[in-house]
Amino acid sequence: MLKKLVNNPRISLTVVAKRSANIQSIDSNLGDRMKMLNDNRQYLKTLELIDKHKNHIETCSNWVIIQALKACSELRDIQRGSSIHDLVSSRLKHDPYIFPALIHFYMQCGDIDRARSLFDGSSKKTLNIYGAMMKGYIRNNQAKKVVDLFSEINNPDRVIINLLFNACAQLGTAKELSLVKKVSLNIPKSFHSDPFIQTSLIDALMKCGDTLAAQSLFDTIKTRNLFIYGAMMKGNNHLGIRDGTGSVRNFEKFGRFVNEENVAHIHGLTVS
Repeated sequence: MLKKLVNNPRISLTVVAKRSANIQSIDSNLGDRMKMLNDNRQYLKTLELIDKHKNHIETCSNWVIIQALKACSELRDIQRGSSIHDLVSSRLKHDPYIFPALIHFYMQCGDIDRARSLFDGSSKKTLNIYGAMMKGYIRNNQAKKVVDLFSEINNPDRVIINLLFNACAQLGTAKELSLVKKVSLNIPKSFHSDPFIQTSLIDALMKCGDTLAAQSLFDTIKTRNLFIYGAMMKGNNHLGIRDGTGSVRNFEKFGRFVNEENVAHIHGLTVS
């Protein structure tokens, strides 16, 4: 058999191709199974799956590695996630997808220094990498650093703008209010119809104390989802804006737009 393979390179290439395709198929199926488990919050089972392939984890696709890191992030399993980092470290310079997943993992685990070290060591900082750092800083109550990072970005996308507004809402100062207004005036018009941008912008305006601007924006939005209502109501709670009866002006003002099935959900948005 070996002699046939040597003497017939076509057969040899076919065998190699089939084996490669089989490995790729297994790898893809593994990643999809891990994602399904993660989506169902079965993170331990995700890690049990990757443990079965730990002897060749270096060759696993970035899809598999990302799902493994997501499970580690959710479980705050710093030891296992760090081990995965060590095994795939040689791939980081050439893989723009694992890099932000690692930053997210360390941020989730509260290891800000390790995340920053990764970020600083990146020779090509993509928007995904910036986004992972910004989200991590917000999570760890270091919103000022988000604003600092934003100043380095030339062409922010919707995710970056959304994260900036979230950080400004967390800071809630006049300086951040000025930045929010400046940025909102300069983003593409298409961004203004994005419900995520609308929600985070209203939240930032309210948290920074400009209720009139928030109300004006709210009034211009034709299709309002629960999160947009929640941002206005949460802002009223945050600022203690009250009506003539001394009650916080929420359901008196917005209740007519909300059916009974959504009341509990909006309450959850406003008290968080």
